[in-house]
Amino acid sequence: MSFDDRDAMPTDIRGYHRRTKHAPNRYAMGPGFLDWTSQPSPFRLFEGVRQTPLPIIEETPAFPGPAPQPAALDLRALGLFLELSFGISAWKSYEGSTWALRNNPSSGNLHPTESYVLLDAVEGLGAGAALYHYAPLLHALEERATYTAPRVLPKGGFLLALSSIPWREAWKYGERAFRYCQLDAGHAIGAVAQAAAALGWRAQALADPSDGEIAALIGLDREDAWHRREPEHPDLLMWIATEPGPATPLDLFALIDAPREFRGQANRLSEDHDGWPIIDLAGQFCRKPRQPRPPAPTRAQWPAPGFEGVSIGAAVRKRRSAQKMDGTTSISREAFAALIASTLPSESTLLSAFPWGAAITLILFVHRVDGLEPGLYALQRDSDVAARLREASRKDFEWSLVELEGLPLYRLYAGSVEKEATKLACLQPISGKGCFSVAMIAEFDRALAADGAFAYRRLHFEAGLIGQALYLWATAAGIAGTGIGCFFDDTVHELLGLTPGDMQFQDVYHFTVGGPVEDTRILTLPPYPDDRRERR
Repeated sequence: MSFDDRDAMPTDIRGYHRRTKHAPNRYAMGPGFLDWTSQPSPFRLFEGVRQTPLPIIEETPAFPGPAPQPAALDLRALGLFLELSFGISAWKSYEGSTWALRNNPSSGNLHPTESYVLLDAVEGLGAGAALYHYAPLLHALEERATYTAPRVLPKGGFLLALSSIPWREAWKYGERAFRYCQLDAGHAIGAVAQAAAALGWRAQALADPSDGEIAALIGLDREDAWHRREPEHPDLLMWIATEPGPATPLDLFALIDAPREFRGQANRLSEDHDGWPIIDLAGQFCRKPRQPRPPAPTRAQWPAPGFEGVSIGAAVRKRRSAQKMDGTTSISREAFAALIASTLPSESTLLSAFPWGAAITLILFVHRVDGLEPGLYALQRDSDVAARLREASRKDFEWSLVELEGLPLYRLYAGSVEKEATKLACLQPISGKGCFSVAMIAEFDRALAADGAFAYRRLHFEAGLIGQALYLWATAAGIAGTGIGCFFDDTVHELLGLTPGDMQFQDVYHFTVGGPVEDTRILTLPPYPDDRRERR
């Protein structure tokens, strides 16, 4: 493929993916500089709506859960659920600048993801069923629409919708921002699944609704939902089961058509904007139609790995994206096994919230794991996908099964891979100075053939969800992780021996885990006023 081909406006999602690849001699197009006067606000708020502050609950069960008994669906439980999913974890301050960190991570801390909940009547919240927007800045629910009936949902749960505002990412990252919005949505799925486990609830993403249905359900098809040049797009819908047992079928069209009244106007995020038409194109290419619910994916029953003495609240609220790794910290084989086991499709891991089959194989650059030889490894998350990757990759790879807690981990070759990991992650030392780093290789062609262009989003959802599992288990192990969205796509493929230009497999995300170097110059402040906290 020539540079001219890559510079042309794409006509499908494959063209977008090719055009937005980074290479050592050519990065995907981004802004020439950061215009701080147009930096979008990371906080969506609605004017003219009723706001209900939520309690902040300190106590949580042992990580990773679930809680032994499901909590009642009340204001207290909603406060914990939404705070652990999307709430602020801390404020940081340095040389006159102050910014928020959140419990759900985001590329560049830009937070394109918004969340909405559809609830039946809840005491202290509303006498009738209603749609609410969660405002992390206030830790409050904003009443966006009210139904005339007290109950509109099936018994035993509620709906949570995720959406994205691409402008927040495009402001900094330009054309590649569409990728990052999808990764962030995947992280959000994991954050929701972990928060649900803290309450003994269960989260499940729904595979069948279309984008149009979700937009209509949460009001994104209305003029008051967002401002011009700041469009907000639906990502997915999740059912949060608050009671055990099979879910009652959901009639989404009845919820959309039921009598209800919207109110409020979305705030404007920026005074000025730089347009990125390719991101709008990518969204159009990937617009999801209503699809049949896929068969339940086959999942091995890997046990949920945990760490003694760590609560869910500690793992979630202390999670940080490391900016630098020390290059000396190592982890035990047991901790490494727990971290990679957390990424496997299983009913006991965060991946249980994902309704599609696994399409990603993890390529691991192992640097400092006690009792494990440095080298390049592959974690098989689906045996058929991994077999096809093995067939497509270099013939001199060993593919030797490693004895590690029965995990499907294969050594491809032994030897130091620090330089390779650093080079492939856009020359970022953080990828080579950790305990290990990961390249997430998706079976690209087959996914798009099965699910159409929406599969592009679905693959990135899966990658982000894997990243969220690594974040939380790394934090529980006393170290840290960082998602890496900048990598040299085709150079990774070259390392694996994949055919140049072929799109059977594509690299979609990187991640690194290790000993963080703290910047002691930065002041850490509490996320919310102390009087908001409930203590026992």
